[in-house]
Amino acid sequence: MTDRATEILARLIAFDTTSRNSNLPLIGWVEELLGRHGVPFERVLDPTGTKACLWATVGPRDVPGYVLSGHTDTVPVEDQDWSTDPFELVEIGSRLHGRGTSDMKGFAAVCLSRLDRMLEAPLKRPIHLCLSHDEEIGCVGVRNALARIDELAPASPLAAFVGEPTNMAVVVAHKAKWSYRVTVHGRSCHSSLAPQGVNAIEAACEVIGKIREIGRRFETEGPRDPLYDIPFSTTHVGTIHGGTALNIVPQSCSFEFEFRMLAGIDHQPFEDELRAFVAAEVEPWMKARDPSTGVEIELTNGFPGFDTPPEADATVLAKRLAGRNDHTKVAYGTEAGLFVAMGRIPTVVVGPGSIGQAHVPNEFIEKSELEKCGVFLDRLIDHCRT
Repeated sequence: MTDRATEILARLIAFDTTSRNSNLPLIGWVEELLGRHGVPFERVLDPTGTKACLWATVGPRDVPGYVLSGHTDTVPVEDQDWSTDPFELVEIGSRLHGRGTSDMKGFAAVCLSRLDRMLEAPLKRPIHLCLSHDEEIGCVGVRNALARIDELAPASPLAAFVGEPTNMAVVVAHKAKWSYRVTVHGRSCHSSLAPQGVNAIEAACEVIGKIREIGRRFETEGPRDPLYDIPFSTTHVGTIHGGTALNIVPQSCSFEFEFRMLAGIDHQPFEDELRAFVAAEVEPWMKARDPSTGVEIELTNGFPGFDTPPEADATVLAKRLAGRNDHTKVAYGTEAGLFVAMGRIPTVVVGPGSIGQAHVPNEFIEKSELEKCGVFLDRLIDHCRT
């Protein structure tokens, strides 16, 4: 079966599904494969009609079953030093190289390689396959499918397994992420007359300082969970743009920041604290010089965390299928939180490959990881036969 999964993975890798591109050619290829097997599917287009999620079901739709979910988009390869063509699967020793091998077309390839076995079972409980788009830019695409979950899966699924690269470890929780853009409007003038202007960069620095203060409190005073690699909530400023020349007081500055919150910790009080700080400490001195100046804080994206109990049926089953007794939690985000929040489906993250290979040049997956994932799926198929 590993040879079949590798063959399918080679086809999936050949599609450049960087998030800026349409994923429809890949979706069309998978649809043809499903059609040859007689598997019913539905394409869920995004509002632009240029991208789609794909939902397929093997087995009866009127009883509860299980969801296998993975995203089809990848991150860019530009400015990365690749030794091979990133869109051609290259086998070097025990490793399969190519963009998306670990994150996360390897999981999709193994799922598709098991179609024959699913159909031969036959299944008494369905296995649903969900392939999404635009996960890499904020878990955007899967929301379109989950908004129709009652239609796509009339019998509410018992569990979802999101196949992000965990080396087949059972991940029961990840943090929430909330992304913001801050735009500072100042007043420009010659730098020799700086006190007559409103320096947008200096105002931005005050806001950034407050964000850093909140982050330090998360680290020193906030709730902790030792199962996470970073056991507390975090803040992070990732980009900043402003100014035109040293001798000009900058009129504008913008930056982006994020909260990554432990599951169950609400970000809203900290957003409110930041907004109150801006209103009380930053904007007054700005507006005293020019009432038209100010600071805008915009929530641009966000996805919830999730925290599936270790004793939950979904966790217990995932451990049995993976042949493991342990579980863990991760700081990075996935679509799992949306499966819980929107789909009302108990969810576990478990998939082949290493998160250390995600987004890097010369990305690869060990063939042994595909084999372990295949064992997981074979056990799930057997579970769904009974």
